Amino acid sequence: MADMNRDKRPLSPHLTIYRPQWTSMTSIFTRLTGNALIVGALLIVWWFSALASGPEAYARANGFMTSWFGDLVMFGSVACLWYHTLAGVRHLIWDSGHMLDVERSERAGQAIVLVSVLLTIFTVIVL
Repeated sequence: MADMNRDKRPLSPHLTIYRPQWTSMTSIFTRLTGNALIVGALLIVWWFSALASGPEAYARANGFMTSWFGDLVMFGSVACLWYHTLAGVRHLIWDSGHMLDVERSERAGQAIVLVSVLLTIFTVIVL
């Protein structure tokens, strides 16, 4: 049976209508950093496997890992690790029923971004 009121119903808003919010952007970024951590973990596994495979394999892997691109990837992995960890703590807080109002949720998102940047810089300086 055809829906006679189809043209009278409101259209669903498209994503371009919505203003980006801290909570939605940090949620998307949490998913992205989780996937990026897989790449960093695979590189570390490759590095350790090369170490067990022999000096030639290790020299090749170590050459990549200590190059400017390898340093950039590892820097990004550290940033992703800090961000993803802090976002996970925020979700645990939400699961306990705290900080669910919009204002505190947005402040927590801003704090996660700031603290993850500071911890990344601190980690790189110390290591």
